[in-house]
Amino acid sequence: MAMGKYSRVDGKKSLNCCSTTSLVVFVAFCLVGVWMLMSSAVPIQTQSLSTEENLADKSSKQYEDSSGGLSESVTREDDDGSDSQSETNIENTQNVSQDESVSTSEEKQEEVVSKEDSEEKVESESENGDEGNQQEKFVKESSDEKNETEEEPKTEKENDGDSKINDQEASSGDEQSNSEAESTEQAGDKTSENEQTESEGEKKSEGDESADEKKQEDEVHSQTDEEKVEKNEDKHSEERDTSNNMESGKETQKSSISKTQSEYSWKLCNVTAGPDYIPCLDNWKTIRKLPSTMHYEHRERHCPEEASTCLVSLPEGYRRPIKWPTSREKIWYHNVPHIKLAVVKGHQNWVKVTGEYLTFPGGGTQFKNGALHYIDFIQKSLPDIAWGKRSRVILDVGCGVASFGGFLFDRDVLAMSFAPKDEHEAQVQFALERGIPAISAVMGTTRLPYPSSVFDVIHCARCRVPWHVEGGKLLLELNRVMRPGGYFVWSATPVYQKLPEDVGIWKAMSKLTKSICWDLVVIRNDKLNQVAAAIYRKPSTNECYNERAENEPPLCSESDDPNAAWKVPLEACIHKVPEDASDRGSQWPPQWPSRLEKPPYWLKSQLDVDGKSAPEDFISDYKHWKNVVSKTYLTGMGIDWSSVRNVLDMRAVYGGFAAALKDLNVWVMNVVPHIDSRDTLAIIFERGLIGMYHDWCESFSTYPRTYDVVHADHLFSVLKKRCNLVAVIAEVDRILRPEGTLIVWDDAETLNEIESMSKSLHWDIRFTYSKENKGLLCIQKTFWRPTEQETILSAIA
Repeated sequence: MAMGKYSRVDGKKSLNCCSTTSLVVFVAFCLVGVWMLMSSAVPIQTQSLSTEENLADKSSKQYEDSSGGLSESVTREDDDGSDSQSETNIENTQNVSQDESVSTSEEKQEEVVSKEDSEEKVESESENGDEGNQQEKFVKESSDEKNETEEEPKTEKENDGDSKINDQEASSGDEQSNSEAESTEQAGDKTSENEQTESEGEKKSEGDESADEKKQEDEVHSQTDEEKVEKNEDKHSEERDTSNNMESGKETQKSSISKTQSEYSWKLCNVTAGPDYIPCLDNWKTIRKLPSTMHYEHRERHCPEEASTCLVSLPEGYRRPIKWPTSREKIWYHNVPHIKLAVVKGHQNWVKVTGEYLTFPGGGTQFKNGALHYIDFIQKSLPDIAWGKRSRVILDVGCGVASFGGFLFDRDVLAMSFAPKDEHEAQVQFALERGIPAISAVMGTTRLPYPSSVFDVIHCARCRVPWHVEGGKLLLELNRVMRPGGYFVWSATPVYQKLPEDVGIWKAMSKLTKSICWDLVVIRNDKLNQVAAAIYRKPSTNECYNERAENEPPLCSESDDPNAAWKVPLEACIHKVPEDASDRGSQWPPQWPSRLEKPPYWLKSQLDVDGKSAPEDFISDYKHWKNVVSKTYLTGMGIDWSSVRNVLDMRAVYGGFAAALKDLNVWVMNVVPHIDSRDTLAIIFERGLIGMYHDWCESFSTYPRTYDVVHADHLFSVLKKRCNLVAVIAEVDRILRPEGTLIVWDDAETLNEIESMSKSLHWDIRFTYSKENKGLLCIQKTFWRPTEQETILSAIA
């Protein structure tokens, strides 16, 4: 029994002791737990704030450094003017953006996954607190990268150096984030989902603020860039003012223009003449209404009421013309694809078809065995002609393919050849393609476009002109333009054949030439060609005119200006020769080439020009063009003068530009506008050069693709006051060969208009120069032709 009582007492004591001990331990653990909880909460909060502050500092520093780097880079680029480097930088930036875009997509996917993982890990936070902190670190990094990626497109205009800076700073930022995350893990902090959301929101806000700062800085840099571009443009403008070579011309090709290319719409001329269209000679609307064609009115100029603005097409297979002097013997068939003359005149050695060429043996109707023999035959018949010495400038009437004028170059003689656009298909076009001076004209009802008393010799070889009819009106026109003491060489069947018609013509010519006081100097037979030539001499005094028994043909009235030539009707009258020793025509010019450089003796009687005497102005003009040609045209504009043969000066004044080209294998057509310029054409002929009057508001009397170089000195600014300048440029396009050059001197406003039109024509701007609101523009025509057509009803036969 005792054993049992004792046993119950021992068990009760043991139970009470255990309860007390458990309570003490529980209280102790609670105190310890409270202490641990309080002691661990403060470090966690502190470290979280520290991390956010560090990240904010890092983000702010990144945009600040990036903006500064961009500014310096742009400044260097603008100072250096390196466009190619800029393009390279832009391309590199675009490549970096593409790579980072791919990386961003992957990061976004990882972010979604990480958020899902984060939710699961937050639920088991008590067991895996460290993993929650790691997730927080990962979300922060992803948020940073996302902000950087969203801001990346805004920096596409940065150069490659800026991209590298950003990459380095981003790498540095990642390293800082990793070290901060490790510190957080070591502290063993526990963060809730709310803390994560709050942290991400703060970072997003910081990123937006940084993005706004970035955008403002970009705008500032953009304005800075625009200012620098303007400074560069000003710098380029100064370079244009002082440039004197081709390279400076290329640098100024982007000069401003008054009109955009889109304001000009070019169309192809749809006309019967096709690629041979001459607007003032192919006006069929007017030709059909002519009351008569007895006096060759249908071969004269009849310009459309409104100047054409369409462009003439190219012949199929057209190519760059053959160079002189080879072109005198052969040309490309496809450039002038006409064979009628080869069929009709081939036996007279005018022209032949030889494969892809048209060849010219040098013959003609009166000189089948070659022009050089015939030229020498004339010289032997009358040694006083003295080719290239006394006789320098001649007029070849009814020239055919102009072989006579072409071979006179070998004798230092310059021939102005002309023939009508008639059934002798493309005869003048053949001449021009060969590199021989010629125009399309006819002896009809109006005066030839030349002043009086300018040609040393006039030549007609079977020219088919009825000299003897209607009182000798046509022969009297030759008398007007021939120099007193000059010669008329007439090689035709009436001179040597005895057919009734020829005999009748000879008698009529003999009577007429005697009545106008021409002396028949010699008739000589050419045995090789079986022809003969009669050579007449115009009087150099008025003695014969005053002693005539009959005043028939009559003397012209004193009010009739012999130098008036533009659209002046022909009259059957005789102009007296000058009597005063100081008058033009009273003395023969000096021999060539001395006549080229000396002011004419009669120029002393001319009025002063801008404060200078006419002789002084003449000398000054010649010096000016010699300087311009030698220092700019020949060396500084990129023109291949070995390919230049036919040159046109649209406003020649004294012919100084042509005189400066004397030593080159070129010839120059010197035009004196009859309205917009002083009448100086006689001076040009006196120098041994050739030219004509013309109104540039109308089409020129030449075929398309005539000239290699067209020169215009302060002409277009005057023309646009009364002409459609677009039509004038369309005419320049018509007469200029593909790859030919247009050289323009004018005021800045006019040059801007010309440049704009030229660009719309797809021409190449080769050279520009400007100073004091005046300048120079050099343009090269291309092979470009529009596709859209415009039908010219007046030119449809």
